Amino acid sequence: MPRQNRVQPNGQILAHPTRGAFLGNRGILHDDKAHQHGQLPHRRWRHKAWVCCVLSFKNRQRHLMAPNRYTELFFYDEAVALAAGHRPCAECRRADHKAFFAAADHSGSAPAFDDKLHAARAIPRIYGQNRPLEDIADLPDATFILTDTGRPALLLEDMALPFTPNGYTAPLKRPQGRYPVLTPAPTRIALRNGFHPTLRLPTPLA
Repeated sequence: MPRQNRVQPNGQILAHPTRGAFLGNRGILHDDKAHQHGQLPHRRWRHKAWVCCVLSFKNRQRHLMAPNRYTELFFYDEAVALAAGHRPCAECRRADHKAFFAAADHSGSAPAFDDKLHAARAIPRIYGQNRPLEDIADLPDATFILTDTGRPALLLEDMALPFTPNGYTAPLKRPQGRYPVLTPAPTRIALRNGFHPTLRLPTPLA
């Protein structure tokens, strides 16, 4: 039975077998018995430093959902992590962390950026995701939106790639007009200024 640790662009955390390409951390979200049952309670974060990490670093080994250890979250690719409100880790992804902050026009501390990012991405108390309406024409590539069907989709050039827990499906024509945006505003600045997240695109596009 898959554990509930696969984060989606729309903020949902699912129990799904598709392997993630990146690891995430929002603090301890599980209870002491979660290693056995694999499910999460209602909380979706315990701090504001939501990072996106590589799967392997310095041969460290983790016991998934171990008591008193942060909850291991997983993302299909980096664009999904960014849409869900994460940013590159300063320890295991130091170069990407620096490149992201530079592209985001941030020269202050990481906690200061995390405060700003949290204000843009989250609706407190209900553990919700902020989804402002924005014009598609103003959005950079690698931004996630919600389509008319309510499904997340990745914007890329003249396309919109619908996303499922299994990955991206066949591209559609990039829509026009105003849509709910999942990728937070501070992250969109980094994307607009040339930060290129790692994508796992369908074979014809990769």
